[in-house]
Amino acid sequence: MLEIRDLHIKFHNREREAVSGVSLTIHDGEILGLVGESGSGKSVTAMSVAGLLPRKQCSYSGAIYLDGAELLHIDRKELRKKQGKAIGVVFQEPMNAMDPLMTIGKQVEEVLRIHTTCSREERKRLALEALAAVDLPDPEDIYGKYPHELSGGMLQRAMIAAAIVIRPKLLLLDEPTTALDVTIQAQILELLKRLNKESGISMLFISHNLNVVRKLCSRVAVMQRGVLVEEGDVETVFHHPQHPYTQHLIAAIPRRERKENRHGTK
Repeated sequence: MLEIRDLHIKFHNREREAVSGVSLTIHDGEILGLVGESGSGKSVTAMSVAGLLPRKQCSYSGAIYLDGAELLHIDRKELRKKQGKAIGVVFQEPMNAMDPLMTIGKQVEEVLRIHTTCSREERKRLALEALAAVDLPDPEDIYGKYPHELSGGMLQRAMIAAAIVIRPKLLLLDEPTTALDVTIQAQILELLKRLNKESGISMLFISHNLNVVRKLCSRVAVMQRGVLVEEGDVETVFHHPQHPYTQHLIAAIPRRERKENRHGTK
């Protein structure tokens, strides 16, 4: 489905590579967690897949394939055509990512307006369906609201709705729960699980928190300073980490959270 081969990215104003020889595969219907601290290269890897890499500001090599089509080196115009339909992106701070002067409904519709020939009525119908799919109450009311009128959790759900409205094959989620409290975070994770189960959409879930990844993902890859240091089944990596950096990440999880997970309360 998605295959990253020997990806190297070096920004012109940095001494070392942001991403150094990363190879990853995400299978159809799989949720893969990509874990690492700030500056580890995980978000830059996702930006490369999403077509958001500032090419003029860096040198890059390797290959990224989505269903066999190479994405890293193709023309920007062609890239936008492919990735607008096939890949949805959810960012960490929805308030910063969404236009404060545009209603939620119009922002959810935007990808349909750009990438489909749907009528205005059809776009609204699909937007309302997407808002309902992410468990937002009264989609008709939410459709007409502006971002500042929604809570953080509701705004994150609206952003997920905008990412899935065109039914992409892959959803990239860059720290989507970090800014939310624990209760809302758990609700968003359950929502993502349900969307994955019902629609079969593949996901790349980026986080610095291995415990959060464990609750959602079946497989995990760990990055440190641009290098992929460990990869495997999430339970195996959690219980038997091989790399010292992975061991450090697990040791940083509060003991109460680790105890709850051992007793199966996910």
